[in-house]
Amino acid sequence: MNPKKLGRAVLVALPFLVVLILALVLAGTLSDRLPGRLATHFSATGEANGYTGRTTFLVLTALVPALLGACWTYMAVRGRFHGRAYDGFTAAGYATAAFFGYLTTVTLFANVDTADGAPGATFTMWHLVGAFGSAAVAAALGYFLARLLPALPDDPEAAAAREGARIPLADGEVAGWVRSMASWWLPGTALAMVLAGVVLTFALRPVTGLPLMVIGLVLLPYSRPNVTVDRRGLIVSGLLPWPRVHVPLERIDTATSRNVKAVAEYGGWGYRVRATRSGVITRSGEAIVARLENGRDFAVTVDDSATGAALLNTLVDRRRGRS
Repeated sequence: MNPKKLGRAVLVALPFLVVLILALVLAGTLSDRLPGRLATHFSATGEANGYTGRTTFLVLTALVPALLGACWTYMAVRGRFHGRAYDGFTAAGYATAAFFGYLTTVTLFANVDTADGAPGATFTMWHLVGAFGSAAVAAALGYFLARLLPALPDDPEAAAAREGARIPLADGEVAGWVRSMASWWLPGTALAMVLAGVVLTFALRPVTGLPLMVIGLVLLPYSRPNVTVDRRGLIVSGLLPWPRVHVPLERIDTATSRNVKAVAEYGGWGYRVRATRSGVITRSGEAIVARLENGRDFAVTVDDSATGAALLNTLVDRRRGRS
């Protein structure tokens, strides 16, 4: 790892390391004052209505920031950042660490010297305001620190796309390009998550199964995307005609075909939104990457992406009167 990447990795990992150390210190100093079961879920009035074992909670307060920090650091090292894109990515990491650290710390102190399983712990909803406020302050700090580092080079592929491949079209000629992903593993995974969420919701508690259901339902529509390039722009639809993503030609500056990394660049699979990019990502591999007028990138992973990107560039040129 070169020194520049090492410095950026340390900067990104720093807030998660601080939260991890805080969690370990609190676990060591407060463990004998905590009940066997901690109040971890609260009603709108602030009264405890859900509990977690002390050991489980303390392990999670250390494990979650460690895993989040590892993911953020991996993306900082392996991801593709250009210009000032790294600044927003760093700010998002600082905000995430602060939000989690604030809530877990407040929850721990709310349970200090309370009886096991008793309704003594309270959590006012004002703590959510404090959590978001802490996240905002931390994001500003992360953004400021990232700005102290020199800007990364601009994306060479965006400039290359202007001189890249086009598909010649005669005046008045109409062309379109449609491609579908052939993989079935992501639809199967999404469906399994939905079914598991339903089972857990009825077998245990809704709070246990609902997150799985929501994640599965978000993944499912885009798990087998159909990608269309035509005079309307770039359209991505899923197993159903709706919802779909439509990027019109007037919003596109250039398009290119390149390999993307699902986790390192987009943080996972499905419909992804990051600081400077978004996309429908079903795997790592070749993708159409459209550079938008606002400087953001929109990507969709699909085979034969070079043809789709070339046609998209041709249609953008035609709309703008470029030859």
